Amino acid sequence: MTYFVICGVAFLTSGLTFFSGFGLGTLLLPAFALFFPVEQAVTMTAVVHFLNGLFKLVLVGRHANMAILLRFAVPAVIASLIGAGLLIGLSGVQPLMRYTVFGHVAEVTPLKLMVGGLLFVFALAEVVPRTRDLSFSARWLPIGGALTGFFGGLSGMQGALRSAFLVRTGLSKQAFIATGAVVATLIDMSRLAVYVPMLTGASGETDYVLLGGAVLAALAGAYLGSRFLTSITMAGVRVIVACMLFLVALGVVSGVLA
Repeated sequence: MTYFVICGVAFLTSGLTFFSGFGLGTLLLPAFALFFPVEQAVTMTAVVHFLNGLFKLVLVGRHANMAILLRFAVPAVIASLIGAGLLIGLSGVQPLMRYTVFGHVAEVTPLKLMVGGLLFVFALAEVVPRTRDLSFSARWLPIGGALTGFFGGLSGMQGALRSAFLVRTGLSKQAFIATGAVVATLIDMSRLAVYVPMLTGASGETDYVLLGGAVLAALAGAYLGSRFLTSITMAGVRVIVACMLFLVALGVVSGVLA
């Protein structure tokens, strides 16, 4: 069941979100969080997101806009280190509350509250028209990069903000996809440098076969997305993402989910 859920989510979201520039990490994180502790789920999501981003660069990377990339990516990388460091610091904090639900011990921790709160925010951003269609001018690119990197490092969810800032910069569709993929890859590289010790430290609990399967599923989805899903609407995908985020956010904040 674990393999089916995680690999299935990786495959479908990677393909469906290829042209939107976001969605894989946002939906894959809750899927991993159903079966692993939150900080480990964030790390495993980052690995899949990073390798999927590298594959997207092979497909479209030559179209990236270097001028916009430099203004956006530099603050994003710096801020992602800060966010990832905060995640590591919060992961060792003792639970604020423990209780039992149907024989299961639920723990509410500061990390779960923060990640769950972010999930709620991103879910709302997907369904509220004013925030769903939000975009920014090019002069806000450095601030957008910093916000994108920070939340990417802290929770793995960076794509929605990144796309909101890049979509109004006059880029062609190919340049938009490629520039976003480069930014995502750079953020993933920086935060993985912080996450890897946590992943290797829990090597006895990490299912590397599952992680490899999720990576391969995401790559297959990205390939099919680049070939066959150029005209797909994101409206239905956003509704599914938002519903799952709301449910998982509730589970994480309440401590029911690991």
